[in-house]
Amino acid sequence: MDGDLPEAFYEPLGGGRFASTTATAGPWSPSLQHAGPVAGLMGRAFERTDPVPGTRVARVTVEILSPVPVAELEVTARVVRPGRRIALLEGEMTHEGRPVVRATAWRIAAAPAEVPETVHAPAAPPLPATGRPFTSASQMHSDGYLSAMEWRLVDGSFFEPGPGTTWARARVPLVAGETDSPLVRALTLADSASGVGSQLDLAKWMIINTDLTVALHRDPVGEWLCMGASLSVSPHGSALCEATLSDGHGEFGRVLQTLIVDEQPTP
Repeated sequence: MDGDLPEAFYEPLGGGRFASTTATAGPWSPSLQHAGPVAGLMGRAFERTDPVPGTRVARVTVEILSPVPVAELEVTARVVRPGRRIALLEGEMTHEGRPVVRATAWRIAAAPAEVPETVHAPAAPPLPATGRPFTSASQMHSDGYLSAMEWRLVDGSFFEPGPGTTWARARVPLVAGETDSPLVRALTLADSASGVGSQLDLAKWMIINTDLTVALHRDPVGEWLCMGASLSVSPHGSALCEATLSDGHGEFGRVLQTLIVDEQPTP
C-alpha cells in the first residue's frame, strides 16, 4: 500500500457520520469528492439497514444533488417498502444538514442455486500483469481517488476520447477498520465509467453525471474488477455512459450514467 495514502476513504465518527479523507477527492478539485466512494458509502448503508437473510442488494441508484465536499458527512437509510422477498430502500447523505445525495436500492431474494446460469456478455480480457501509466489533463487532480485506486488499463486511456476497458481495485478500504463487501467494491468503481469510456476531449468539454445506476445480477468475486465503458453524446442533447462490470468469472452487472455536457470554462 502506498504510504502517502490515507488509511481509508472514510473515517467512522459514529452515529452514521463519517470524516472524508483526501482519498475521496475527484479529478476536478481536491475539495470535491469522486462519486465512487460516495456510492460505496450509500451501498454500505443499504446493506446494514434491516438486513434479511437470503436477500441481496440487486440495484442501487444514486442521485447527485450537488457536489459532495471532502468534509464530514452523515448517512441515513431506511426501508420504505418492506418485504420478505422484495424491499425498497432509500437513503440520504447530508453535509451540515444539507442533502447532497439521495439514493434508492432494491433488495431482493437470491435466486435458487438450481437456476441455470445465462450470461450474454463476452468474458473479460485477462488482467494485465502490470499497470499502464496514464497521463491526466493538466487541470485534473490525480492525487485523490485516482491514486487510491490501482488501475490496469487494457484498452483506451483516461481523459482521452474513446471507449475504454480497465481492471481496477481499491488500494484502501471504504471505511477504516472494515473489509469492503462485494457490493461496496462494485459501487466504488462504477462511477469511473464516464472517465474510462469518454468520447470527448475533457480538456475542452466538461461532462458531469447527475446520477449513477448499478444493477448486479450476482455479487462480484475477488478484489480486481473489470469495467468496459463507452459514452454516447448528441448535439442539443446530453450524454449517456454505459459500462459492463466483470470479474474473473465473467460479467456480473451494468452501469448507467446520465451526464450534462458543456464547454470547459475559460481560465
